[in-house]
Amino acid sequence: MQESAGILGWMAWTWHTAVFWSCIAALLLGMGVWEWLRPGGAPRRGVLGLTTTRGDRLFISLLAAGYLHLLWLALLGTPLWGASAASLVLALLVFRYV
Repeated sequence: MQESAGILGWMAWTWHTAVFWSCIAALLLGMGVWEWLRPGGAPRRGVLGLTTTRGDRLFISLLAAGYLHLLWLALLGTPLWGASAASLVLALLVFRYV
């Protein structure tokens, strides 16, 4: 076992993992700033028939992105850049219409 890995060595951090968690943290920070600047978020009913807030739409977008990446891996394999681009488009559509 490597002692130089430190206390988080068991987590097998790679730059891919760091980018992933940094993006999640940036999304949460951005949503917090957005809520601070414009409180409330104006809940609305979208095409799914659900009343959603900004946070709900972010959660739906993240879940959809996860499933889209898994589907992409199952059908097409790597690389996942196409799935990531499709996830961004999907998130924009969710924030616009859901």
